[in-house]
Amino acid sequence: MLEAIGLTKTYDGSVALDDLNLTVRAGEVFCLLGANGAGKTTTINLFLRFIAPTKGTARIAGLDVADHPLETKRHLAYIPEQVTLYRHLTGLENLEYFSVLGGHPDYTEEQLLGFFDQVGLSRDAAGKRVGTYSKGMRQKVGIAIARAKQATALLLDEPTSGLDPKASNEFSELLRFMSVSGVAVLMATHDLFRAKESGTRVGIMKRGRLVTTLDTGDVGHADLEKIYLQHMHD
Repeated sequence: MLEAIGLTKTYDGSVALDDLNLTVRAGEVFCLLGANGAGKTTTINLFLRFIAPTKGTARIAGLDVADHPLETKRHLAYIPEQVTLYRHLTGLENLEYFSVLGGHPDYTEEQLLGFFDQVGLSRDAAGKRVGTYSKGMRQKVGIAIARAKQATALLLDEPTSGLDPKASNEFSELLRFMSVSGVAVLMATHDLFRAKESGTRVGIMKRGRLVTTLDTGDVGHADLEKIYLQHMHD
């Protein structure tokens, strides 16, 4: 569903992403780990077409993002570190608005509330202004929007940063729910624990290169931390 082929990005001779080859299949949660400046956010931004590659190709559902920018975005949902919502609108009103923008204007109120049920946001909360929400609640609205959009690929950039342990665990459960639903998930994160808990695979990035990939079922938390730190010190 998500594919990077020789994907490279340079800025004035400085390499931000170096020849990335990566495939994230439907139902897979792939977590990109690495220090600041490792290339994680650059990778996400290239799939979103926020920036153009220096060379190489980003594909979504088999379509080149550069050649089909609008069509590929129909497959996508994006959740950044801080989900951008309209604070003066309720959660339900935000969901309705973004559903219309995503090409789904015909949902009934009951159907929209059903998406909140799926992500564990109460119907009482759905009727309150987003300005009163915690970060964890706003992230749940972001997932509800992805569900309503019927996105088949989900891109996340540090979505658990600043969440308390309970909210972070709930977010991991939502990612597993999206995975079981067949969504391809690519998440950039610093959180090794959540990467192990949420991901089916992890990739460690350093100085713009993907230096190794691991199946999370093959390593424990301590092993993942050890491998990560070894690469950071190389």
